[in-house]
Amino acid sequence: MASLQEPWLLENGNLKGSSKEMRHGRTAHNMSSSSLRKKSDLTLVSKVKCGMLRLLLTNLQEVILGTKLSVLFPAIPLAIAAQCYGFGRPWIFALSLLGLTPLAERISFITEQIAYYTGPTVGGLLNATCGNATELIIAIFALGQHKVEVVKYSLLGSILSNLLLVLGTSLFCGGIANLGKEQKYDRRQADVNALLLLLALLCHMLPLLFRISGASASLTAVPTLQLSRASSIVMLVAYITYIIFQLVTHRQLFEAQEDSDEDDGDVNSEETPVIGFRSGIVWLVGMTAVVALLSEYVVGTIEDASESWGLSVSFISIILLPIVGNAAEHAGAVIFAFKNKLDISLGVALGSATQISLFVVPLCVVVSWMLGINMDLNFNLLETGALAISIITTAFTLQDGTSHYLKGLTLLLCYVVIGACFFVSKTPLNHGNVIDLGVNSEVGVITA
Repeated sequence: MASLQEPWLLENGNLKGSSKEMRHGRTAHNMSSSSLRKKSDLTLVSKVKCGMLRLLLTNLQEVILGTKLSVLFPAIPLAIAAQCYGFGRPWIFALSLLGLTPLAERISFITEQIAYYTGPTVGGLLNATCGNATELIIAIFALGQHKVEVVKYSLLGSILSNLLLVLGTSLFCGGIANLGKEQKYDRRQADVNALLLLLALLCHMLPLLFRISGASASLTAVPTLQLSRASSIVMLVAYITYIIFQLVTHRQLFEAQEDSDEDDGDVNSEETPVIGFRSGIVWLVGMTAVVALLSEYVVGTIEDASESWGLSVSFISIILLPIVGNAAEHAGAVIFAFKNKLDISLGVALGSATQISLFVVPLCVVVSWMLGINMDLNFNLLETGALAISIITTAFTLQDGTSHYLKGLTLLLCYVVIGACFFVSKTPLNHGNVIDLGVNSEVGVITA
């Protein structure tokens, strides 16, 4: 292995920090994704004489074949071919979704590799920023096509999926697999995330309540938009403070989950990086570009898929997009729950939901503001109600620091009911933020 490590050691020089310090830059998302990785057999690659060619082949093998989801990579060229040759647009949508699944896991892997060279603090910041890169890119492309409702639906779906589906499945499977053991987790992390999620919920509910309490939609539209933009700035400030809290001032609260994994080979198998710093940057840029391309395909074909499959855009965006797009991360959370490592599972589910609520959603509002697009935080009555019940239910579920399978089953059943609600809902995509309480009959449907 020394001959294989030499090219990227020459490329990057010395690593920053010990392997113990480098693990501080890892998040629960990274540790969750690591459960789906597999060691590459570099026997044949090591026999290549040319150093540059050996480095290239090593990178290809580690990045492309270093995951159990590598079987889904052919969906990427198939999606591009389907787009170029005019295949059915529902096929383009489905293939693009499948292609996004391994890319999301690989971006997590690459950011972790880069974190080995940048040190724990910068690495943690990079992981916190790129943790939900797929959702952010899809949202930005949807904003570029003025599909504000798709943005809201997809981000809402990601939050609901993490709080109810991922966390529920993790608690249920962990409880079933560890019936004879008492399952405990660090309440401090759960309390911090629950508090921030309640702040995000307040920022989502106020624009809705403001719109409902107004005399007419025409009089409250502009103030609601202004309130949403102000609330978005507040949420971004809260998220920045949360990052400082997590990486600097109270790092020990978030290191407990790593310290408990000292004997876990799946988590700590990679003591040293397997690709170089410059190679990692190139891979990160390249994969982000591919994610952007597939995201454009998804956004452009979602309505055709909705019509062809007989499913509403709200159901596809809230249920299907988050499940497929984050399948790797979700599977990792469940795997660690089976191992009775609930701190990692909770870190994945709650951390991702917090990041989307306090970072991705307000960032989309700010970006739409810069683009001259009117996006507010009013997610409509049904959607905001589902979000409120989900956050409150999750907070109650995690309040005692222990878990059993009934808690997970309850969260899963909540998700099933919400999914059924949006399955039967046939609300038009461009219905805007109309609130019909049976009083203001003059309010019309806002068209694009």
